[in-house]
Amino acid sequence: MADVTFNGLTFEPYITKEEILQQIKRVAGEIKRDLAGETNPLFLCVLTGAFMFAADLYRECDIYDSEIAFIRFKSYEGMQSSGTIREVMGLDEDIKDRTVIIIEDIVDTGVTADRLRKRLEEMGPKQVKMATLLFKPDSIKQGKTPEYVCFSIPSRFILGYGLDLDGLARNLPEIYVLKEQQ
Repeated sequence: MADVTFNGLTFEPYITKEEILQQIKRVAGEIKRDLAGETNPLFLCVLTGAFMFAADLYRECDIYDSEIAFIRFKSYEGMQSSGTIREVMGLDEDIKDRTVIIIEDIVDTGVTADRLRKRLEEMGPKQVKMATLLFKPDSIKQGKTPEYVCFSIPSRFILGYGLDLDGLARNLPEIYVLKEQQ
């Protein structure tokens, strides 16, 4: 893996595709264990960043009586959280008395994740759990720690494997971190 440059910023390799897939298998095993005996759970992918993670995790979970749905929020502008959360695409599925697994790309401040969790809990599900590819425990301001975490990382800007910089670089198969200035 070599450094990549977008919008004048250089990013260095951080997490390989193999490491990502290894952790997805681990988390999928935890989810399958915890959902044993559940019927018709709903996996809820938070677009756009989590789409790659959701596809790999959902496939690895192989719970065949489950469904997957999508919701979209927007809270980032460039490399910073905007401080406001806009729901761009809502949930149409009935989740009453169902187990819902929210699939997030990254839990940073926890504000968006907490808002989504509370909104879903108002809809009467059996339970709501969250799986995230990346978790920044040092940045959390609100909400609780996700039940399923592939990687806990420091508070640095990253991209690739679904995560972007102004819409770019989502299709990188690995995860890169912003190179610190020397």
